[in-house]
Amino acid sequence: MVRQPLTAEQIAAGQRLGVALRAARAGRSLVEVALAAGISPETLRKIETGRLPAPAFGTVVGLSQALDIALSDLADVWLADMAIRQAS
Repeated sequence: MVRQPLTAEQIAAGQRLGVALRAARAGRSLVEVALAAGISPETLRKIETGRLPAPAFGTVVGLSQALDIALSDLADVWLADMAIRQAS
């Protein structure tokens, strides 16, 4: 199975997700949050910087639990700009 390239909207959504996760991490270290989420620090670094714009669902679940953020809130971040474009 060949994976389709991400669209510009999906890449932008991943960047928004990274910004939101970095803000939610606040004073906690990247290593601490990554380990609490069950992922490598490098994976979290890539997500936060937008180099991994479409993390696996399990990764997002782990981060939502480690950061005490509802999955629905992370979904809202992901969908924010897409909803505006669809309404236009």
